[in-house]
Amino acid sequence: MFVIELTYKATLREIDAHMAAHVAFLKKYYAAGNFLVSGRKIPRDGGIILAVADTTEQIDAIIREDPFHARGLADFRIIQFRASQRADDLPKRIGG
Repeated sequence: MFVIELTYKATLREIDAHMAAHVAFLKKYYAAGNFLVSGRKIPRDGGIILAVADTTEQIDAIIREDPFHARGLADFRIIQFRASQRADDLPKRIGG
């Protein structure tokens, strides 16, 4: 599993101008089964994506498709971890 942290390098006006394309990117990888949870950081200086993939290289390739990456609007940090426990009622807990 991976935590992908985005940190904006552009103004929120620039971010918002490309948000529809970013959301389309997110939907593509939700449909593909890679993305599990995502959302804005508070304060709004970036976002978080919880993802699954076989390799870090696969996550790197996915990130390169993000319009925020392609346009240089955000820095991306990837944290890989092994999920060893989870809540049985996870959808309920995150408001799914």
